[in-house]
Amino acid sequence: MGRKVFVVGVGMTKFEKPGARQWDYPDMAREAGQAALADAGIDYGLIEQAAVGYCYGDSTCGQRGLYELGLSGIPAVNVNNNCSTGSSALYLMKKMVEGGIADCALALGFEKMEKGSLGIKYEDRTMPLDKHFTVMVEKRGFAPAPGAPQMFGNAGREYMERYGVKAESFARIAEKNHRHSANNPYSQFRDVYTLEEILAAKMVHEPLTKLQCCPTSDGGGAAILASEDFVRAHGLEEKAVEIVGQAMTTDYESSFDSGSDMKLVGFDMTAAAARQVYEESGYGPEDVDVVELHDCFSANEMITYEGLGLCGEGGAGELIDSGAVTYGGDWVVNPSGGLISKGHPLGATGLAQCSELTWQMRGDADARQVDGAKLALQHNLGLGGACVVTMYRKADFS
Repeated sequence: MGRKVFVVGVGMTKFEKPGARQWDYPDMAREAGQAALADAGIDYGLIEQAAVGYCYGDSTCGQRGLYELGLSGIPAVNVNNNCSTGSSALYLMKKMVEGGIADCALALGFEKMEKGSLGIKYEDRTMPLDKHFTVMVEKRGFAPAPGAPQMFGNAGREYMERYGVKAESFARIAEKNHRHSANNPYSQFRDVYTLEEILAAKMVHEPLTKLQCCPTSDGGGAAILASEDFVRAHGLEEKAVEIVGQAMTTDYESSFDSGSDMKLVGFDMTAAAARQVYEESGYGPEDVDVVELHDCFSANEMITYEGLGLCGEGGAGELIDSGAVTYGGDWVVNPSGGLISKGHPLGATGLAQCSELTWQMRGDADARQVDGAKLALQHNLGLGGACVVTMYRKADFS
């Protein structure tokens, strides 16, 4: 086992609709990075390593973003892991601190996105999701809808076909997350919708209506990680939140040869990463109080309940219908509003999740605070594919 690793500072920008604010990715990096440094109460000169995540931009945008914080010559790595980019940067910097390479490291992420659904940028080379699309089309055909909601919508259809879950249950996930986001000043959308309004919204790909799909977003997030020696030396014990388990997985053979729409969008990646985290941390899903998971679409939150072990096989519909995953239930899932309502700037999403859970563990989440929260679970997924699952607890130096 390596050294203990602690989150000592977090920060994020408000997530915005693309074009709604006149800013660029260096502005996002500066705003999120300065917020994390201020949260930790340290100077940028103490940062020894950095990983910077983004999906859209030329090489070394990461350095350009860091230059807004300082020019100290530290090693910096640019990270692109699709929608799990932010947590991939976090994973890399956790390894640096855990392995003794650095005592203080920065994970930074940002995204400046274009309006509308995600498209293909490079048409003169193999598409990274070519295997995924081939499998999807062979089973379900190709519908007149954007690719991502097709894949995740098909996963939702499979769950409905297998376990009898109704469209209302998927809409109930969106109703919950929009309701949660009303208390989040960083959220792109803070409107609350009824279940009927969500079901009546424009259909994107059954069972997913527009209000069950995450929007494209601009924004940034940051987290500062430190060793125990650094925490003690700088008096950060009250700020520190310990990472007690973390795992990254990529696609297994079952993603493509199982015939399962759920496994095609990462169900097995999620389940394997969660198992590794539970084993490493010594905690199980029953010990967790608050969860930030990758609800790019309501269908993915649905299948992720089962993937993370919050319910048994086929039990996700009953879980959301019973109120078990909101305030007053067994867990509060996506108190931030999740991707559906908070927004999804790809490079920043994982670090925004980290920020929310750090605030929750400190008791600093204001109106979103989960009473008595002591253990938190993060899930960040990207097709292509990578999944990062992380467990946090408030540090105890007594």
